[in-house]
Amino acid sequence: MNTTKRNENSKAMITTKRINILKYVHIAIIVLGALYILLPNFHTNLWFDESYSVAISKFSFQDIWNIGSNDVHPVLYYFILHIIGLFTNNSILSFRLLSVISIIILSIIGYTHIRKDFGDKVGIIFSFLVLFMPVVLVYSGEIRMYTFSMLLVTIMSIYGYRIYKSGVSNKNWIIFSIFSLASAYTHYYALATALVINLALFIYFLVMNIKQRNYEIKYIKYSGNLKRSIISAIVQIILYIPWLGTLIALTLKSSSGGFWIGKPNILQIFEFQFTGNLDSVYLIRNYSYVFSAIILLYLIFLLIKNWKKCKPAKLALCIYIIVIAFVGIISLIVTPILYARYFLIITGLFLFALAYLMSMDKNNIRTFIIFLIIVISSCMTNINLININYDSTNAQPKQYVSSLINSEDIIIVNNDLSGFIIGSEFPNNKLYFYDKANWNVSEAYKAFGTTVKDLNELQNFTGRIWIISSDNYNFADEVIQELGQERIDILNQEQFSVKYKNYRYAITLIERN
Repeated sequence: MNTTKRNENSKAMITTKRINILKYVHIAIIVLGALYILLPNFHTNLWFDESYSVAISKFSFQDIWNIGSNDVHPVLYYFILHIIGLFTNNSILSFRLLSVISIIILSIIGYTHIRKDFGDKVGIIFSFLVLFMPVVLVYSGEIRMYTFSMLLVTIMSIYGYRIYKSGVSNKNWIIFSIFSLASAYTHYYALATALVINLALFIYFLVMNIKQRNYEIKYIKYSGNLKRSIISAIVQIILYIPWLGTLIALTLKSSSGGFWIGKPNILQIFEFQFTGNLDSVYLIRNYSYVFSAIILLYLIFLLIKNWKKCKPAKLALCIYIIVIAFVGIISLIVTPILYARYFLIITGLFLFALAYLMSMDKNNIRTFIIFLIIVISSCMTNINLININYDSTNAQPKQYVSSLINSEDIIIVNNDLSGFIIGSEFPNNKLYFYDKANWNVSEAYKAFGTTVKDLNELQNFTGRIWIISSDNYNFADEVIQELGQERIDILNQEQFSVKYKNYRYAITLIERN
């Protein structure tokens, strides 16, 4: 008998030791992964969308709301940037680190939530995928709402699942409702995900409430959650009403041809979810396709093999697919919104499903090969990111303008998006967006400066003007002609090609007498 007790105690000690080791491994992955994902993100380069985030964040909350109402995204992320900017003097680096920190927090949630709910192995793999999957790495430092929204949506989904699995919990409902509403105020794909999960919970508890009416204990559980789902939905809708008018107006505007998203590229969408490789910059396209196909086939293989015992993964993939279908239907019948980059919003669901299924793979060699492929692809991506983000050419346009610009100078840019980057770098100089192509964005682009359809406003202007566009000096020639060539001296002209986003600048400095 004593021998039996000793054996049981020994097994318990071995199990405890193994679990503690897994905890330390998990923490080590998070720490190393956090350092790894920080490597390419200590830079101040901007591309057009990032420059919009930086520009609009400098306005007041009320102005952000008014200007953002004419943009294609809700404004919570811009509010957060504004708050950060108040404490950091609008530091571009601090804005960038918000996106990185969102990913690091998501990886920590693998330890604090995923591990607790689904076991050590699932938690470790989830944190690993969050920190090392190429698609997350590529967008980890974007000064956009994508990683922030990905974090909100994943937390909302976790608490939605906890509500589904557990008894009545006011704490779970409050946290779920907060993150559901925050998601809806951050991105429209997040709004779609919140809508799907809220509706799914309501339908589930309604059905179970009816089925379990004759079983008092279960009935109390389902009726209690049904009431809370209704209360949560009502509160969320009331608090979202201020933005509903904006959403309706945006829908009408985009359905009438005022939206920039075109026909979806299915191959690009497929590739993006695994590598984030939209422009073949970070991975060779053929390799990117192969990597994406391997991970997808591996996921499908594990899903089929473990079909009867992988319910959490199936639920995550179900929400993921329903959101895509929902967005696809809207794109077909209302306005095109199916866009590869926006899939990052729901990538947390995809990575959880992959982590859960990978944890069920009993073939250690196969699992090791998949991990190795991910690490190799991630390292290739990160090396390219580092080389691009820290390339010396990136600073040349700003250095050039900085060396010559005066406080009284004005800046004119056209529909070549790269021109805005210089404008957002010099907020004290008045910027004109010459919307000759009639993009119908004057309200949204108040974040940058003044939008004009012609140059009549400048007919009485005398002084120095910076004219910035992409590739060539054709735009500068047009501006010079419209302002009167006989009154203008060309002081400087330079062209730049930068590594970051492969931008090109044609910069002309003129003086009008």
